[in-house]
Amino acid sequence: MMKFTVTAVVFLICSAALLSTTEGTPLMNMRCRCIQTHSKPIPAGRILSLKVISAGPQCRNEEIIATLKKGVVCLNPKADWVISVKEEFNKRNVTESNVTEMINSTVTTVR
Repeated sequence: MMKFTVTAVVFLICSAALLSTTEGTPLMNMRCRCIQTHSKPIPAGRILSLKVISAGPQCRNEEIIATLKKGVVCLNPKADWVISVKEEFNKRNVTESNVTEMINSTVTTVR
């Protein structure tokens, strides 16, 4: 019985040490999210949002994930049409943030 208790304690200590080495990072984020990429052009109007994940320790490739009405698809970041769509979304975001700043400054001055 004593050997079982010692083995269980050693197992728990090793498990705790292993879990602490991940520093709170979920293990599912430690790999690429896009296994395959969509290469046929999709009209920008059909894309609801884009999520760009830069290359890093989790994945050596830049990943672009498009949300469509019918689901989510990974896009080829090197395709010309994807680069154009990405630039268009960046312009939209800049314009939207400028409008938000104008509204916030107007609300601030009215008070």
